[in-house]
Amino acid sequence: MRVQDKVIRIIAEQAVLEPSDVSADSTLESLGIDSLGLVESIFAIEEEFDISIPFNANEPEKSEFDITNVASIVAGIEKLVAEQQG
Repeated sequence: MRVQDKVIRIIAEQAVLEPSDVSADSTLESLGIDSLGLVESIFAIEEEFDISIPFNANEPEKSEFDITNVASIVAGIEKLVAEQQG
């Protein structure tokens, strides 16, 4: 399963949606994911990929990790996974 498919599955679970309802340009806000859902999604993604995401839930706008939309989250995770496998 590709990184994007796994991320979409996790985000869809948090939003209580079907994965087919989540697109690459969906924002978490448009999917109805609030700050708690965001944190839960981050934890689930970290666990799924065995990575540590540089994200500050208290100041998400200052985070190094781009959560603008699903595509940017996928790109960030792919980069972290590649660095870890380095």
